[in-house]
Amino acid sequence: MGRITTYTTIYLLACLSAQLLCSTVFAAQVKVAVASNFASTAEVIVATYAELSDDKIVLLVGSTGKHTAQIQYGLPVDVFLAADSAMPSLLEDKGLVIDGSRQTYALGRLALWSKDPLLVDANGEVLKKSRFKRLAIANPKTAPYGHAAIQVLSNLGIQPSMVYGESVAQAFQFANSGGAEIALLALSQVIDLQRGSYWLVPSKLHSPIEQQLVILNDVQAARDFVHFLLSEQALSIMELHGYTRPATTSYTRPALNDNTAPAQIESTIK
Repeated sequence: MGRITTYTTIYLLACLSAQLLCSTVFAAQVKVAVASNFASTAEVIVATYAELSDDKIVLLVGSTGKHTAQIQYGLPVDVFLAADSAMPSLLEDKGLVIDGSRQTYALGRLALWSKDPLLVDANGEVLKKSRFKRLAIANPKTAPYGHAAIQVLSNLGIQPSMVYGESVAQAFQFANSGGAEIALLALSQVIDLQRGSYWLVPSKLHSPIEQQLVILNDVQAARDFVHFLLSEQALSIMELHGYTRPATTSYTRPALNDNTAPAQIESTIK
């Protein structure tokens, strides 16, 4: 009896080891360079994707301009989620992306935010009345939301004293810490905050913030993640975080290679 029990235990351990080995073999890691404004939304999408796939998605957060420069110098990433269309187009022109992979995944919106719940009014008049000392924005040279912020100020005909963050994330830090009283940020950064006050900037005051993605490394795991990112499930998450979905998404994921991704993804993503 003892010997049978031992054999049974060995058999069960062998089966468990085989399952773990298969999971390890078939799981892949996908490195995704993501614009700062989209970081929190991407984290929710990645967490949702983890319920469908064994692949590990690693997010590298930074400004779109810096990511673009680093990619040109060989930054080893598989997917780039930018905050505009210009930088993905530039990389495409340089032959650094997979043909046909560039497309819009979200449309961004600007918001004027203050941690003071009474400072920002419903019409953004605080900008014109100069009831603040400094305005924080992202660096317009490297961050698309910073560039859009400059367009807003120009169209309103105002030139406030400003502080520049490397990204919208740093611009938020300035306003949140008192380095500036107000900040022009991505709506996605403030839409769920339970404090402060904000004004949704009319989209007519700046050029469309068309956020595009590109695939840089033609591996199945990267294609699968992009396929999910453009699915109804992921687009709904983006809308909850303050983004507008693009009119169309045209990326078609190629057929799965043998033994490269979990079968449940195909039946779950619509």
